[in-house]
This record gives sequence, C-alpha cells and structure tokens, in this order.
Amino acid sequence: MATKIRLQRHGKKGKAFYHIVAADSRAKRDGKFIEKLGIYNPNTDPATIDLNFDKALDWLQVGAEMTDTARAILSYKGVLYKNHLINGIKKGALTEADVEKKFEAWLKEKEEKIAKKADSLGKNADKAKADRLKAEAEKAEARLKAIEAKAVEAEAPAAEATTEEAPATEETTEEAPAAEETTEEAPAAEAEESTEEEESK
Repeated sequence: MATKIRLQRHGKKGKAFYHIVAADSRAKRDGKFIEKLGIYNPNTDPATIDLNFDKALDWLQVGAEMTDTARAILSYKGVLYKNHLINGIKKGALTEADVEKKFEAWLKEKEEKIAKKADSLGKNADKAKADRLKAEAEKAEARLKAIEAKAVEAEAPAAEATTEEAPATEETTEEAPAAEETTEEAPAAEAEESTEEEESK
C-alpha cells in the first residue's frame, strides 16, 4: 500500500481550506485517510499552516510520498530539511548536535524572513489605506469646488437679468414722452396743411 501525504478539501465554494493528511494513494481525495497531520488555509494573507511537525517527519521517514502542494508546505515548514539532515546522520556525515545546530539556524533565518514579510505587508496595507483616504479627500474637494462653481454660475445670470431689467424700464419711461412729442407734431403738421390749402384757393 502506497501512502501519500496530500490535501483534503473542506470549506465552501470559493473559500476552501484543506486538511493535510496521510492517506492510501488509492483512496478518494476527500475520502478515508490514515492520519490527519495539519491544516492549510490559503484564504488568509500570508496563508495559515498548522502542521504536526513530528508526525509529518515520521511519515517521511517511513517513505510516504507527497503531492506537489504537500511537498511545498512541508518544505516551507522545514520538515524536508530536517529529514535531509537526519538522513545525513544515518550516513555518518553529521552528528545529532550538528543537525540540531543547523536546523536551529535555519529556523531562525526562516522566522526573520516571515517577520520581514509580515512587516512589509502591514506597511503596504497602511500605505494603501493612506493613499485611498488621500484620493477620497481630493475627490471630495474637487466635488465641492465644482458645486461652488455651479452656484456662482447660477447667481451670475440672475444678477445680470436684474441689471438688464432696470434699464429696460427706464427706456420705456423715456419712450413715452417721445410718443407724446410725435402726437404734438401731428396736429401742427395738419394745421400747416390746412393753411396751404386755403392759400391755394
């Protein structure tokens, strides 16, 4: 029976998380398994990996195969590296003290990298939030300026209309005496015509 370390899917559509299990390679993906080794949740940033290190290492020692994703997870957690160092002890290339020393150094370096990545993610998130707030403030300011400009434009034609209406009333008052003058001139013209007619007679 070939044993495989692989992922077993759980969770809802679009939000899947996985159990890391040791199972018979002939079993269904989400079917029966021999032992649960941990949980992998890719929905968080960075992904959450909760792994039983010793059990995973034991399964590797007895020759369990791995899927590509399971290999990547075990490599990330250092199980593969520890297995490699233990194989070095079996060959006589390393002592247990050397293995522990090398593995501790590797773990320290890994933790520093993870801490740096977490810090950079936090800084990037803060920067993105600040940029978003700044863009929103600029947009709100532009909107306010546009509203003020529209209000000024609306007031300007109203003021022009009132100034134009005032001279128009004055013109009408000035036109009335002119009309009176024309009416006065008309009888004078009629009188002149009548005198001319009498002279011709």
